[in-house]
Amino acid sequence: MSKNQKSDSKMSPKQRNIVIVSIVCLLALIGAVVAIVAKPKEEPVQPVAQVETTPPETTEAETEAPETTEPETEPPVTEEVELELTDRAKELLAQNPDTRGWIKVEHTDVDNPVVQSEDNEYYLDHSFEKQPFRAGAVFMDYRDIFGWKESEQSTNIILYGHNMANNTMFGSLRRYRQDYSYYKTAPFIELSSNYKTYKYVIFANPITDGSAEATWRYWDMEDLSNKEEFTAYVETAKQKSLSKIPIDVEYGDKILTLSTCYSDADDSRFLIIARRLREGESEGELLAKIME
Repeated sequence: MSKNQKSDSKMSPKQRNIVIVSIVCLLALIGAVVAIVAKPKEEPVQPVAQVETTPPETTEAETEAPETTEPETEPPVTEEVELELTDRAKELLAQNPDTRGWIKVEHTDVDNPVVQSEDNEYYLDHSFEKQPFRAGAVFMDYRDIFGWKESEQSTNIILYGHNMANNTMFGSLRRYRQDYSYYKTAPFIELSSNYKTYKYVIFANPITDGSAEATWRYWDMEDLSNKEEFTAYVETAKQKSLSKIPIDVEYGDKILTLSTCYSDADDSRFLIIARRLREGESEGELLAKIME
């Protein structure tokens, strides 16, 4: 090899730098191309599935509430407002604390205070003033309740009075034994407690056995809270009634029974039996039935 050839193979530093830079650039270019070629193909982006927000449909059996039986509830009870004593009651109670009210039967001589003792014997021969008196007084059965609280009043208020020849006490009630025409003139009874006045309409006027052996012991039937007993009492009264009176009676009605002796027989009793007028019921409409 010649001297000139050796000198040609040697590169200057400047040339060497250029070569190095060129090689680096070439390598970078090759790397970029390789990266582009080797880059994985992007998959198309799938839309995100929409989440169902509506609750799934269910069968009727799943959604239907089970049948339940509601507990029976009693009707609301209307609180009763305590009534004050009437002026007449105050006056009578001052004379006799046994006073329970007053009874008046139109077109008769019955217009008397009503008393009550611890038994049914005392007022048979004692007056309202508690003095010995053969005619006695009009008195209420000792078991009856007739205060201001209507819900606690006895279903059947029973009053007793002697059948006096001079028409005092219950003597004038014998007029109802004559014929139906008299009843038409006086079908109503006014009975007052110490707090309030009530109207009753007569629906039966029977004659019945008053002895201890009687099968229909009306004097022991002041309660009648049982429907069967109530119905039996009313039906028996109507069956025995001297007059067929077109007045209906329903379970729940308040009953009034007036009892007196029947002069034709020692142990027989004559009764006047009535029911209290219902709320909204007028005397006029009842009279129309009676007059038919």
